[in-house]
Amino acid sequence: MPCALGIDFGEKRIGMALSDPEGRVAVTLPTLDRTDDKSAIRAIAEIVEREGVELLVVGEPRNLDGSRGAAAERAAGFGRKLARATGRPLRLVDEALTSHEAERRLRLAGVDPHQHPERIDALAAQLLLQEALGLVE
Repeated sequence: MPCALGIDFGEKRIGMALSDPEGRVAVTLPTLDRTDDKSAIRAIAEIVEREGVELLVVGEPRNLDGSRGAAAERAAGFGRKLARATGRPLRLVDEALTSHEAERRLRLAGVDPHQHPERIDALAAQLLLQEALGLVE
């Protein structure tokens, strides 16, 4: 399994998580404040190069019935642009409920998720990357 970068795309912030080269663990990275696609792609491309990322994993926020709405199309479109810019393969994964799970875990850790929305995004990226790598049941 190559080193992978998990991306929780959002219009305001982009959460990110990085796997080790063996794909056994995923750790959160600092959340990226997003102003536009071009600058976000440039910033993420720098991380891809610096960390030796070989696979991009972008979460698609699908509807509970599995259908793709506007948010999923937007995330997939961003992922495709990022893949073209970096020359790395893209895997889209259903990220349904990862943000809710991230909020739950933060509350359990004694962190108010509404005071730290960037932590929700980073943890959601970690969760979707772990799922894509088969690290969770």
